[in-house]
Amino acid sequence: MKSYKFTSVIWKEEIGYVSKCPELGVASAGNTVEEALKNLKEAVELYLENAEELGMLDEIEAEFKFEEKFTSPLEVSVR
Repeated sequence: MKSYKFTSVIWKEEIGYVSKCPELGVASAGNTVEEALKNLKEAVELYLENAEELGMLDEIEAEFKFEEKFTSPLEVSVR
């Protein structure tokens, strides 16, 4: 079994929390932060399993092979 490291972003919505893996464009949700993260992990696992079945996993691995990642809040103002 191979392990991958992706980024998860979680934010509060009016009802519950949304979680997203920006590298893959996979998203999920939950009633708590923990549930949203658990559901995202499951969704990413299913995405990767499907990619493997379709013969696309090598392409995904090549694209996301970088281990060192940084996240930071970004504030932008527009008129």
